[in-house]
Amino acid sequence: MVGFTLSAEQEALRSTVEQFAREAVAPVIGGFYERGEFPYDIVAKMAKLGLFGLPFPEDYGGMGGDYFALCLALHELARVDSSVAITLEAAVALGAMPVYRFGTAAQKDRWLPELCQGDRLAAFGLTEPGGGSDIPGGMRTTARLDGDVWVIDGSKAFITNAGTAITSVVSVLAWTAPAGRPGAATREISAIIVPSGTAGLTVGAEYSKVGWRASDTRELSFSDCRVPRENLLGECGRGYAQFLQTLDEGRVALAALSAGLAAGCVDECLRYARDRTAFGHALGHYQAIQFKIADMAARAHLARLAWYDAAARLVAGQPFKSEAAIAKLTCANAAMDNARDATQIFGGYGFMNEFPVARFYRDAKVLEIGEGTSEVQRMVIARQLGLERS
Repeated sequence: MVGFTLSAEQEALRSTVEQFAREAVAPVIGGFYERGEFPYDIVAKMAKLGLFGLPFPEDYGGMGGDYFALCLALHELARVDSSVAITLEAAVALGAMPVYRFGTAAQKDRWLPELCQGDRLAAFGLTEPGGGSDIPGGMRTTARLDGDVWVIDGSKAFITNAGTAITSVVSVLAWTAPAGRPGAATREISAIIVPSGTAGLTVGAEYSKVGWRASDTRELSFSDCRVPRENLLGECGRGYAQFLQTLDEGRVALAALSAGLAAGCVDECLRYARDRTAFGHALGHYQAIQFKIADMAARAHLARLAWYDAAARLVAGQPFKSEAAIAKLTCANAAMDNARDATQIFGGYGFMNEFPVARFYRDAKVLEIGEGTSEVQRMVIARQLGLERS
């Protein structure tokens, strides 16, 4: 029989992160959010718990867990706040994971220990001002070999963890000559590791965002930015394929985060429905409220099962591309729908930033956009079903 019960070890992790989120994050995150301030103290505490090393081997300072463990942590963090959850997700699933999956032994030894410890953060340089979903058509960043040095020119947009004081490295996607051969007629897409502080790398100002306000998101510019030839990540010309794999995995992680937000909306509404009175009764007395919260609980439950399935397939080494897209789509929809309903249940208070549901509402929309829009997820699902555009 198929089961969805967590093992004792998994439940211990989930419970630990739940307690951390309630005790260390919930009481203070609202202030960071309103100030648009990166919560270094919270991130340091997350690092001490080992969250940044969850899916990595102990050889690199990791916790020896797997991707499912990472997703459990993201789900529990997002039940309280998505800014800290996306900081972890981007640092691990998008930042450190490509180095682990595709890096040389020297690159892993150089970068992974401090990333696994959470002392430093990594970023993922994919999206550009003129190209998000259509990377091959919209990407303009280039990298050419000048002797034993890559020279990078271009820009990246909406990059999470790009400009914190503890950001150490960004993996950048760029057009290169085939196999790095200067003068070749055609071009390929390759990935290159660029350390923070490299000459020619300019970190833009923090965006003024609708949501995720306590996370770091910036534009990066590259002008005659030079890094050693050995900073090539993976094979020359395989960067796009590598990053597509990274995105498939990242969608599972973001689905878990989205499902966590959906569950957090249920948590907040249950508390409010018991405490708030209207017309002589607790709000939860009224069937209209009961049904709305019941629908929210159903969405959160189904969302959790969707990412459980995708993450379990990923960890087992089974094909999961379609399931990742289904989970991302399902969980993002659940987050958005639950955030809207939670705000409605809270009424005027739901429009006040001091209440968590207001943050949830502001944070939910980007889940239908980041790491592949909902429309892109539908494209992936349709193609996996064998449907092609005529």
